[in-house]
Amino acid sequence: MRSSKRNSELWIAFGFMMPAAILVSVLMYWPMVDTFRESLFASSFINPTPEYVGFETYRRILADPVFWQILRNSVVWTMGVVLLQNVVGFFIALLLNQQLPGQGILRSLVLLPWVLPGVVVAILWRFMYDPQLGLVNSFLMRFGAIDRGIGWLAEPSIAMAAVIFVAFWKGFPFSTVIFLAALQNVDKEQIEAAKVDGAGPVRRLIDVVIPAIAPVAAVNVLLTTILTFNYFDIIYVLTRGGPLNKTAIFPTRIYEVGFGQFRFGEAAAYGTISVLVLVLVVASLMMFRFFGYKEVRS
Repeated sequence: MRSSKRNSELWIAFGFMMPAAILVSVLMYWPMVDTFRESLFASSFINPTPEYVGFETYRRILADPVFWQILRNSVVWTMGVVLLQNVVGFFIALLLNQQLPGQGILRSLVLLPWVLPGVVVAILWRFMYDPQLGLVNSFLMRFGAIDRGIGWLAEPSIAMAAVIFVAFWKGFPFSTVIFLAALQNVDKEQIEAAKVDGAGPVRRLIDVVIPAIAPVAAVNVLLTTILTFNYFDIIYVLTRGGPLNKTAIFPTRIYEVGFGQFRFGEAAAYGTISVLVLVLVVASLMMFRFFGYKEVRS
């Protein structure tokens, strides 16, 4: 009787899960499989009829120095944005967690970059980075940091740093909100107990606050990594992957090859490789978090 009831409950659970599973399969898994299938064919604007080439496209991509440059750019871009966004977001969350005058207004102002669309943010910063009329050069020249206008988006050596800063500026409120919510749930009694034991602010932060919000921080790093790796609009509007492919990442390369050069098979191959790279990065972060958690518990 008990076994029959358990089987019935399992069938009911499967019934509730089935619509969501079908929706996820149709919207996510099938496009991924179809993208891989399309990557095995080659086509172009002149010859739009797909021709089966197998894994030849992958071999050609992996032998192309541009691919390795895009891979390096994607890693630098993702690590730079995620690191800045989480570190700065954490410290701003610590500040906003204090009893400050006009606290509600400050929290609202912090959210402004996040609610702006990516295209609007990119256009705004293109004007600010302008070598002749931009506010960034004007500000730096006024304080004597530079003596002439710098083409922030045209210089190969600094273009990546410039676009990373823009993405960080837009994204740090997301991390700030998550960290602020986690800080407000830290046990106040533990903090008071640490004060009684003579722990200063830095020691309380290291021994009490950070361990308490570590699970939330891990999820935040994971989410920001996925979102940043798939960013498209900010880099495309700012530089379109230039100059000299110095800011090209997988999404911009896929768009350029697919919709700019009409080589849809190659674009699909780049998409497949980018998914594999992202899966490896996410899996590495999850394993690091899992084994780090086990080490702390032991």
